[in-house]
Amino acid sequence: MDINIALTLGGVMAILVGAALGYLLRWFISVSKKGSIELEVKQVLLSAKEEAQKILEEADRKAEIYEREFHKKEHEHEERFKKTEERLIKREEFLDKRQSDIDNEVAGIKEKSEEIEIIREKVTKKNELAEHELERIAHLESTEAKEELLERVEKRSEEDILARMKKIEQNGEERLLAKARDILATSIQRLASSTASEIMATSVPIPSDEIKGKIIGKEGRNIRAFERAAGVEVVIDDTPGSILISSFDPIRRQIARVALENLIADGRIQPAKIEEAVAKAQDEITKITKEKGEQAAYECGVFNLDPHVIAILGRLHFRTSYGQNVLQHSIEMAHISGMIAEEIGGNVAVAKAGALLHDLGKAVDHEVQGTHVEIGRRILQKFDTDPRIIQAMQSHHEEYPYETLESIIVQTADSVSGGRPGARRDSTENYLKRLEDLESIAKSFPAVEKTYAIQAGRELRIFVKSEEISDLESKNLAREIALRIEKELKYPGEIKVAVIRESRAIEYAR
Repeated sequence: MDINIALTLGGVMAILVGAALGYLLRWFISVSKKGSIELEVKQVLLSAKEEAQKILEEADRKAEIYEREFHKKEHEHEERFKKTEERLIKREEFLDKRQSDIDNEVAGIKEKSEEIEIIREKVTKKNELAEHELERIAHLESTEAKEELLERVEKRSEEDILARMKKIEQNGEERLLAKARDILATSIQRLASSTASEIMATSVPIPSDEIKGKIIGKEGRNIRAFERAAGVEVVIDDTPGSILISSFDPIRRQIARVALENLIADGRIQPAKIEEAVAKAQDEITKITKEKGEQAAYECGVFNLDPHVIAILGRLHFRTSYGQNVLQHSIEMAHISGMIAEEIGGNVAVAKAGALLHDLGKAVDHEVQGTHVEIGRRILQKFDTDPRIIQAMQSHHEEYPYETLESIIVQTADSVSGGRPGARRDSTENYLKRLEDLESIAKSFPAVEKTYAIQAGRELRIFVKSEEISDLESKNLAREIALRIEKELKYPGEIKVAVIRESRAIEYAR
């Protein structure tokens, strides 16, 4: 028991001693650390003071530099301001002097103006006195004298003025005609197309006359089926080696020709086969018309046309007018119009398109009522064609007024293409008869001295007796002759009626 107590007390004592030693050790360590921290703080403060001193010295140095620079710039500004002030003072002195000079000049002008006004008044008074004196001497008022003088000058110069005006008019007309002839001649020469006209054949060759019996069929069954399917009339006569197809529609004739040729080549001619051949021929002709229309548009350089318009245009390949193929005529016109438009500054694209489409209505004029010009206008308007093209094509027969330069170009190209030698065919008898009729109609009118039908019957030149008819009556005579020609004769294109009245005065120098 005592041992345990002794051990306990010993342990307590040991703990107390250890605690006392630990406290003393901790105190010693804290005292030593405190001394080192104070030392570090003093060193930091010392370093901060040295750094602050350096910064202050550097700042003083820079401030001194800035101060010197500022004083230098301030001095420069002061010098500049002084110079500017001196210039302003000099300019102000110059302006003052200039103003003084201007004031003096204005005063001088006023004085001269007053002197001029005084002189003008004196001159006016003298003129009035002179006029009064002249009126007193001539016994005429000033207005009467002026009118008499003007009348005398007018009478004296009238003949000279009229001669000069006539000369200017003739020279201008000659120059314009020469220029027009050059343009047309150049266009025709550049085109230089063949004058051979194309005729669309309506006869179908057959290998032997035995085929005619097959085409007719038993009791005429085959030929009736063919005529009903194709919409044409088949003429089978004694002519060897050919069968004629008759129809007012050129497209139908071509369909019938192709279908009949295919049937003859096949050898099996019967109603069912006939309907099949006609349907196949229709597709083939439709394809041909589309190709012909596209080829024509491409050849003429006319693009962006509606496909329906191109298809209708291609149908003109099977249409002729006085022996002239209408599609070829339109292509030729497009080239001529393009050349003329290029020469005189027109729209080449519009002129070409208007010429190419000018006879578009002829492709369907046997199916639709109206003139081919009106039909063509409606077709182009339906498919939203450029209005400028419609204006260019609608006036080629003068059914509509010339609204644009291109419309005149198209009408001129139509006359050139249709009127050149070999373009259109007519029998010699009809041609001579038409010329005789033209001259006889003109000769039937009074006061007509001579008549000449020229330019292949496109112009009728009439010479009248000047003593029996006046200028106004000459105009009325030309109109009456033109109306009678329209009423009594049939002719392609148009005929120009020119009535010429000449006054001649003849004297002899002996």
